Amino acid sequence: MHKAELRRQMLALRRALPATEVSRRSTALLRQLQQHFEVVQWRWVHVFLPAARQQEPDTWPIIQWLWAEHPTAQVAVPVVQADGITLRHYHLTPETHLVESRWGIPEPTGATEVASAAFDAVLLPLLAFDERGHRVGYGKGFYDRFLTECRSETLCIGLSLEPPVPQITDVWLGDVPLHACLTPERVWWF
Repeated sequence: MHKAELRRQMLALRRALPATEVSRRSTALLRQLQQHFEVVQWRWVHVFLPAARQQEPDTWPIIQWLWAEHPTAQVAVPVVQADGITLRHYHLTPETHLVESRWGIPEPTGATEVASAAFDAVLLPLLAFDERGHRVGYGKGFYDRFLTECRSETLCIGLSLEPPVPQITDVWLGDVPLHACLTPERVWWF
């Protein structure tokens, strides 16, 4: 299946989900993370903040769990830069002030920047993924560019409300594959 078609289908499917179902599936993603990953070994975790308008997985339960149960794992979140093509990453604490971006995404203000090379794990947003670990995002390439700046041992973990499709047919060389993807039912390893 081609990325453009997957984007259309998955956006429509996601927008049709009731908020209670997004919440239920998001909680299941947290359980998968808790059961299948050695989070205690992570020093820096990159987590996206959800765009509620897009019915993205709610990552706040993951963030709050990290703060409460793994205080040595520092959390950072992305901010799209003015050039519209790059991300910078900022330390997120319970005290961090957030403002909503033009895309409806909470972004930190006045927080300390964190280098891409610092991350032990990156939890990635996506619209779809396939059984080989390729993902479809919103099509801007933010995360593919960012992931090339991370260390080779940084875990790339997708968060998906839906199971994978068999194959994304128009993968290109710049697409950075996932190491794993959490779904409400299971973890897919690649």
